[in-house]
Amino acid sequence: MTEAERPDAPSTTDRDFQAVRDAKYVLLTTFKRDGTGVGTPVWAVPVETDRGTGIRIWTARNTGKVKRIRNGSRVTVAPCSMRGVPTGAAVEAHAVLLDDDDTRGTLEALAARYGMAGRLVTRRARRDVADSAGIEVNAA
Repeated sequence: MTEAERPDAPSTTDRDFQAVRDAKYVLLTTFKRDGTGVGTPVWAVPVETDRGTGIRIWTARNTGKVKRIRNGSRVTVAPCSMRGVPTGAAVEAHAVLLDDDDTRGTLEALAARYGMAGRLVTRRARRDVADSAGIEVNAA
């Protein structure tokens, strides 16, 4: 019996989402109103929250992905290369925009996970989160 055949084995979606949580880069695909997907490679940190097992992402508040998430929570996520080439299966998910406190926590977690590069990229945003948006993504 293979691991996938065991009754207590995680589902394909669970395994695929775990691969996303473990990935250094994640391809976040948000959807326009007409259904067209727009993918962006992002850094992410795994989290456990009251919404469940997920990842958190940081971006600037005025980006297209934030506007698209405001219009609809459906997203897909997949592990990817630094340039956004998928390296694993895409997982259907839901995204929510975070409040300033959770965004600040996301920035701190990203700085810790990505070392010097993470600290440099998030430095300004950690001082003033007014122009930042945190996003939490959980498998659908």
